[in-house]
Formats: sequence, C-alpha cells, structure tokens
Amino acid sequence: MAVSVAALALTASACGASSSSGSGSSDDTTIKIYTGRHYDLEQAFSQFTEDTGIEIEYLTGTDAELREKLETEGDNTEADIFMTVDAANLALAAKEDMFQPLESETLTTAIPEQYRNADNSWFGLSLRARTIVYNGEALTPEEAPSSYAELAEPEWDGRVCLRQSTSTYTQSLIASLIANEGRDRAVEIVQGWTDNAEILDNDIKILESIDQGKCDVGITNHYYLARKIEENPDFGVKLVWAEPEGTGTHINISGAGVTKNADNPEAAQQLLEYLATDGQNLFVDGNHEFPANEEIPVVELVEENFGSDFNRDQLNAQEFGDLNSEALAIMDEVGYR
Repeated sequence: MAVSVAALALTASACGASSSSGSGSSDDTTIKIYTGRHYDLEQAFSQFTEDTGIEIEYLTGTDAELREKLETEGDNTEADIFMTVDAANLALAAKEDMFQPLESETLTTAIPEQYRNADNSWFGLSLRARTIVYNGEALTPEEAPSSYAELAEPEWDGRVCLRQSTSTYTQSLIASLIANEGRDRAVEIVQGWTDNAEILDNDIKILESIDQGKCDVGITNHYYLARKIEENPDFGVKLVWAEPEGTGTHINISGAGVTKNADNPEAAQQLLEYLATDGQNLFVDGNHEFPANEEIPVVELVEENFGSDFNRDQLNAQEFGDLNSEALAIMDEVGYR
C-alpha cells in the first residue's frame, strides 16, 4: 500500500485557544491526522497551531488506503482524526466503527444535519457541488441540459463527457440517484450515460474536452471549473445548477471524524470545531469549495461566477454514502467503465 507521509512541523509559540473551541490547549499536544484531502491544509492547520499551541502532523494517501490502514492498526493507530474527500468513505469508516461520537454544540450548530451522520461521529467541513457544465459557444444557457437524466437522452449521444466508474464522485452521484429516483430509474439513467458518453479519468480532462469542442456537455465538481476560470477568465465552459425544480444539485462533502482509538480526542475535537467555524474560510476558499457552515461567506470567485443561491439536494450524506456499493453494482450491470 503506497501511502505518502507529510509531517507538518508547526511552531507552538502562540498561546490561547481559538474562540470556537471548547477544550483547553496543551503546549506538548500533537494531533495526528490521516487525510485523503491533500490540498489547502497548511494555512488552516498553521493558524490553529498559532492560536492554540497544539501541533499537527498528517499522513496523506487515498481515502481507501488510509481506511485500510486504520483497520489494520486497530487499537494501535496513531491517528486522532480521519479526513476524507467523499461521503462514501466517511460512511464506510463509520460502518466499520472507526469513529467515536462527539458531544459538541459548536459542531452541531455549525454543520447542518444533512452534512453529518446521525450519531455525530463525522462531520462535513466543505461542500462540492457536482453539476452540469457545457460549452458556452456551442450551447446557449437555454439549450444546456438542466437535469442529470437529460444526459441519458438520445439527443446527447456522442456529445457527453463523464468521469470513470472508479471515481468516488461518480459513485456518490449515482448513489444519490438511487436514493432520489429509485434503483430502476437510476439504472435507466446510467445506461443512457454509458451509451452516450466518452469516459475520462478526471474532471479537468472533461472541462478541457468541452472547451476544445470534443464534447458539448459533462458533469464535474464546481470547483474544478472555478480553478480553470481563475487561470483563464475567458475559459469557454459554463455551469448550470442541476435539477433546479427537482431534487436539487448533488452535494458531496469533504469531512472528518475523531478516530475511535485517538490518543488526543479532546484536541482532535477542538480542531474539528475550529475547521467548522473560525477556520472554515482557510479550509475551503483555496479550493473554491462551499463552506459547510452556512454562516460563512462563499469565496468571491465562486460567488461572482456561479452564485451560491441554488437548489441543493437535501439528501443526507450518510444515506448516499451507504448506497455506494449499490452504485458500483449498477455501473457494473450496465457496463459503465
């Protein structure tokens, strides 16, 4: 198992806890994190250490690798927090009893119910909308499809680019279709996608293919388009929020929980509270995600280009996370690769 280590050496000279924290700090405490999220960590972690004197070390790898590592280590794990980039991995970790429930008014107030599981053992910290994107020169906003099911219709044959079946983002979107539409309808939609689409291995390739006219429409996480617009304001791909009159745009999460066998559970909870409140913008803005905390402002580039007032799917992340295996079964059934 190839897991890369990134140890963050932070100063512990600052004193005083963050105003969002309920636990005390300790100058010799170190929080250890296993994280599938490998971007936009340093600034939030550094500020937390400056505020509290608590140092942070983290180990990076894929969500699946790190979940396997936690399972193998059991009681002997060094991880205080497990952080992932997808709800399914949080749901699987919870199912395998890797987290401990938290009693935190700060977290339950900051994070809406649909972005945490029922026993409050994990919490979403940032939101990623998986929605429809299109070539702004080939299509007008009125011509662009506005529902996931439309991309399965014959008129879009050969005009669609989608991400491969191994992507957790694809799996979670299909899991949400199962929850919202029922299994039979989800099979019909995914079969249509399979018939219509060119399958690519990442969202950036999808966006670049649409920009180059190789396909007219696709589905990506919103922040990948925000990155391209940041690089080039004239980038030719536009976004439409999916399902405006229906169930709403699918929302996945990046989140975390305190591990069942954490050595420093109080400090770990304090960090999660910080990331959900005072540290939200430091955690989400660099990647152009939406804050999970609805009181935190959306990063300017996203607000100006996409807006934040749109119909969001209210499906609980645990629910579509639990349907991940069923989504995989459907893709295998229809030959979606």
